[in-house]
Amino acid sequence: MTEQLELYKCKVCGNIIEVVNAGAGELVCCSIPMEKLEEHSNDDEAQEKHVPIITVEGENKTIRIGSIPHPMEKEHYIVFIEAISPDKKYLKRKFLYPSEEPKMELKAPCAYNEFTARELCNIHGLWVSDYKQN
Repeated sequence: MTEQLELYKCKVCGNIIEVVNAGAGELVCCSIPMEKLEEHSNDDEAQEKHVPIITVEGENKTIRIGSIPHPMEKEHYIVFIEAISPDKKYLKRKFLYPSEEPKMELKAPCAYNEFTARELCNIHGLWVSDYKQN
């Protein structure tokens, strides 16, 4: 059974798909089942370069990747950064390319008060952190 917003990757060709509607079927690419990308957090190895860090300035929020700058090279980079509302109704995603700074701005009035920040590293997979305004 798949769930909304899960990411899957093909081990053969590298295609990555996101589940829009949950279903019971198996996701297959290149004639083999796709691998679900598991979410990593600050409890895992390599977290200093991968966990999304959220900073707040007034009503605006910035998501940066890692407490140590993540490489943004052709061979190793952040594919995207996103913010997802708790009910999964709202999602903001920014795709990145090598040489770009790995950050995303959430500007008021559309800045969420509570969300999950998620990023995908082309080598080390999917990383998450949660934000909740006090």
